[in-house]
Amino acid sequence: MRGMAIAALERLERPDLVEGRAFIDGTWRSAGRVTGVVDPATGEQFAQVAACGEADVDAAVRSGKKAFEGWRDVLPGERGAILRAWAALMRRHAGDLAILMTAEQGKPLAEARGEIGYGAAFLDWFAAEGERAYGETIPSHLRGSRLSVQMQPVGVTVAITPWNFPSAMITRKAGAALAAGCPMIVKPAPETPLSALALAKLAAEAGVPDGVFQVVTGDAPPLSRRLLEHADVRAFSFTGSTEVGRLLLRQSADTVKKASLELGGHAPFIAFDDAPLDAVVAGCMGAKFATSGQDCLAANRIYVKRGIHDRFVEAFAAATRSLRVGHGLADGTQIGPMTRASVAAKCREHVSQALSAGARLVAGGQDSPLGGNFVEPTVLVGVTDDMLIAHEETFGPVAAILAFDDEREVTERANATEMGLAAYVYTQDLSRAMRLTDRLEYGMVAVNTPKFTGAPIPFGGWKQSGLGREGSRHGLSEYLEPKYVCFGNLAA
Repeated sequence: MRGMAIAALERLERPDLVEGRAFIDGTWRSAGRVTGVVDPATGEQFAQVAACGEADVDAAVRSGKKAFEGWRDVLPGERGAILRAWAALMRRHAGDLAILMTAEQGKPLAEARGEIGYGAAFLDWFAAEGERAYGETIPSHLRGSRLSVQMQPVGVTVAITPWNFPSAMITRKAGAALAAGCPMIVKPAPETPLSALALAKLAAEAGVPDGVFQVVTGDAPPLSRRLLEHADVRAFSFTGSTEVGRLLLRQSADTVKKASLELGGHAPFIAFDDAPLDAVVAGCMGAKFATSGQDCLAANRIYVKRGIHDRFVEAFAAATRSLRVGHGLADGTQIGPMTRASVAAKCREHVSQALSAGARLVAGGQDSPLGGNFVEPTVLVGVTDDMLIAHEETFGPVAAILAFDDEREVTERANATEMGLAAYVYTQDLSRAMRLTDRLEYGMVAVNTPKFTGAPIPFGGWKQSGLGREGSRHGLSEYLEPKYVCFGNLAA
């Protein structure tokens, strides 16, 4: 596997998409220091990027503030045309962007290609949605006055993005911000800066003006802290862990920024005995193992009605054993490496603790023959609610199966968490499905399907899974402020 990332990048149609400099005020800037980009499958460094400092952040904020004065006045349709051009360039160079993503993130190449299309769709969606930032007229309570509300862009914005979806989480945020008339500064995860920089290159080619879309790279804590200290940054969006989200929210409090947070998940997958077993198994495979399990939407607790439990376990374990583990750039790979060594370690810890507490292994194990950041797709049965894996997000290809007896019980168990991002329900009983969608304390509920995300939907969670929404018309509103105007009548 060694050298696969380097060899793949050498075959890109556009090798200039591999960029190591930060993108600030429409120019590519080096920094005094650099940081390495590593292939998570091999541990091999294959690129270097600028390690920006506070002065680079300050320059980006100044540029964004200056750019805002012009960008806010560009007609929504003209902003939309630029976003559509950006999306078209993403699709035109999807093959190169996918290889770049897999090299630095590790996900299977087919999934990386899918993410590029998914990410481009947000640019197209918000290109149109920006033209529908409607205000309102209010029937006046004051004689001779006319009342209205108009939606205006909030100002300079910041996106602090994760490593598991290094392109789509940028376009989902930037598409909304730019469509609303706001510049955006992106701070990508240190593990996956190349995808962000490639997007910046395509944004400039699409006609995004200088300072409207910028990327600063380097160590996350000091750069994020500096960005959030700036009073000229009016809003920020973060996707990542709940722990870091709390920290960023505290850091932004002194300047009272608008905050959009998409934080941790702990998704329950609830399978009733009236649903076709084949459909349940296929749906659970999709909900559990997409992005090699490194997904905030991944099914973390798989609740199966006791009457079908054993048959489900047998079929699900067999399907899990068939998954092909390998380098994301290798043909046929379905499960790639964990992007971070700490994620692989957490998976192993959860498996070890569950086994010591009485769970049983029916597929996989703690160690992969490939070693390093690879985790063998694993299925545990006999999991109980007091085990670590049942109350912490695993974020890897480890499936915990728990039996349940009735609807009320499983609803209470599913809700017994401070996380509330997504839940899955499989049943043919429409009344039951409607009861559960009402009672599950989650921002998103998928019934009889593992696929439900996309540009038109309001993505976000309840409780400590976040604040605000991304995608849909609600995602645009995260970057708009309502302004109420009262017109009096001087002639009166």
